[in-house]
Amino acid sequence: MMGALRDPAVQAALASALLFGLAAPLGKLLVGAVDPFMLAGLLYLGSGLGLLIWRHATRQPEARPERAELPWLAGAILAGGVVGPVLLMAGLAGMDASAASLLLTAEGVFTALVAWFVFRENFDGRVALGMVAITAGAVLIATGGQFEMGDLVPSLLVLGACLAWGIDNNLTRQVSLADASWLAMVKGLVAGPVNVTIALVLGAGLPGTPALGAALLLGFLAYGVSLTLFIFALRGLGTARAGAYFGVAPFLGAAFAVTLMGEPLTVGLLAAGALMALGVWLHLTETHEHDHTHLAMEHTHWHRHDAHHLHDHPYPVAPGTWHSHPHRHAAMTHSHRHYPDAHHRHRH
Repeated sequence: MMGALRDPAVQAALASALLFGLAAPLGKLLVGAVDPFMLAGLLYLGSGLGLLIWRHATRQPEARPERAELPWLAGAILAGGVVGPVLLMAGLAGMDASAASLLLTAEGVFTALVAWFVFRENFDGRVALGMVAITAGAVLIATGGQFEMGDLVPSLLVLGACLAWGIDNNLTRQVSLADASWLAMVKGLVAGPVNVTIALVLGAGLPGTPALGAALLLGFLAYGVSLTLFIFALRGLGTARAGAYFGVAPFLGAAFAVTLMGEPLTVGLLAAGALMALGVWLHLTETHEHDHTHLAMEHTHWHRHDAHHLHDHPYPVAPGTWHSHPHRHAAMTHSHRHYPDAHHRHRH
């Protein structure tokens, strides 16, 4: 388990969940000053603008996705930045927040189902049980054990939004070797204006300068930085496993609210934490190892020299240094523990 915790992709997934989990408790502090629909749009907008400023200030290299990746990227932006928010807002207009909170946990389920049965990502009973435990914990947090589903149509709309985000996660995985901060920036710059426009159409107004700045900053951290880390996790873990780790975000947010904001510690929260801990443990202790063959391929992404990246450079590269350039993988067969990451998409 400790070896898995030292994996940079696992660390990125958990850090992404922590940052996203802060959105709910900190966002509650802004609800009195910002319309909820407008707040959703500003969080997305803060994500895109914040990453745009960061990339410019740190002189990040220009990202140039491969032409073959553009349809995947366009599909992810359409599903996650346009279809998902529109369906969610339409559904929220006709149902209680408690029921909507329950249904939103379906994103992780849809993410895993699409990964497993559409993109044929490898999984076994242990991984599936871990996903079930994490989802059950999220349901407990979302509902406190009590909810009313309400009318069918609004519920289906919210479930449709979750499906759209599940598709978004899987399509994003197809381009996850590209610059993660650039991908997150583009998605935020699309989803932000879309959601702000929806809020304005529904009658919301822009908040005052202090609340506006706070919402944009929260969006940069809880959405922008979080999504950047999640894309890195997608690259190293595969969609379903990254989504499972990310699924602990509601518990981390609730724990933050209890610890620093004085909210009550309930039996339901403790039970949810136990379920999520079980799910994370099942994933951390997963051992998937067998003989497998890597086909020859050439691509570009950030990497360090390891068993899969043994190539020469015309310039010195210190061991352990992250760097990016076009490189070629020779065909080889070997055996080691691995996840369904960008280099291990073989059939079983």
